[in-house]
Amino acid sequence: MQAWQLEKLGGDLRLIDRPIPQARPGSVVVRMDASALMSYMQPYVEGRLPIYHAPDQPFIPGGNGVGVVHAVGADVWHLKPGQRVLISSYVVAQENVDEPGRFLLGITAAGPVAEEMQADWPDGTLAEYALLPATAVTPAEGLPEISAADLATLMRYVVPYGGLLRGRLAAGETLVVSGATGAYGTAAVLLGLAMGAARVVAIGRNAKTLQAIAVAGGPRVTPVAVTGDIATDAARIRAAAGGGAHLAFDMVGGATDPNMTLAALRSLRHEGRLVLMGSMTVPLPISYLELMLNGWEVIGNFMYPRQAYGRLLDLVRSGQLDLGPIRPRTLPLSELPQAMALAGKAGNFECVVMLHQR
Repeated sequence: MQAWQLEKLGGDLRLIDRPIPQARPGSVVVRMDASALMSYMQPYVEGRLPIYHAPDQPFIPGGNGVGVVHAVGADVWHLKPGQRVLISSYVVAQENVDEPGRFLLGITAAGPVAEEMQADWPDGTLAEYALLPATAVTPAEGLPEISAADLATLMRYVVPYGGLLRGRLAAGETLVVSGATGAYGTAAVLLGLAMGAARVVAIGRNAKTLQAIAVAGGPRVTPVAVTGDIATDAARIRAAAGGGAHLAFDMVGGATDPNMTLAALRSLRHEGRLVLMGSMTVPLPISYLELMLNGWEVIGNFMYPRQAYGRLLDLVRSGQLDLGPIRPRTLPLSELPQAMALAGKAGNFECVVMLHQR
């Protein structure tokens, strides 16, 4: 099979020939059809993201995708060869302990247990076949009309879905999405609608992009372009939310000031919830008394529960979540370097997807 092998972060990336991996206990081998690239794949490969920890050996990067089960190992009871599956990069140890280890397959690990797990499963999905923990795959049957490339775009939705689940978004509630013009923020707006939000206030700095999101989402979406003045922005968001939101979901990427996040927080009604899933690079100054007197709940969240892909597929099957707005831009696996450059420039409605089979 063909596979992309990265020597190390910042090292040589090369398309090589490898034997098809053999299934081991607790694993599946998947014939890969498609995978979505992270927007930061190029700086990751080039070693320009120092917080990431890659395997201590040459490895296959990439952590998500769509494919068909080729073989299963011992102790795998439900997955069968021939099943179409979605692949999650988020792998959590299955022991019954309070804080199980977790890592991002083909991407990074943080902490001693996570690094041990990564050493045991060093390879990701940018290959024609992938050896994966069985817990990383979810059956995706019953959707033959949806192409592998379109299904691969679910990677864009599953990350914010984890935050919306953690924030307990309920049907009929009002949702504010901070950082709505980013890739995951736009997906969060569309997901909020699919999950039954009565109103979604999409906030960001680019008025034109916000308007495009409102068009894609329909009449339940209200765009608000922020000014950077916290009091002014909070008042405008509260007005758009009809007097205050139940939940604010913050997905700002690399923000160098906390103003938009604080405006989203102050747009909440009494006992509202704020979920933090972005990558702000500065501290978030929150008043102890303000938090206490308003009964606000601030929730940090990383990734999503194991059943998230299955529940997303249910939203797709039921017609609640339309995959149409976020469009795949496909390239063959052999053109990974070109695809990485495109992924870094892709807009919020575009997802760069690799097609793995020749």
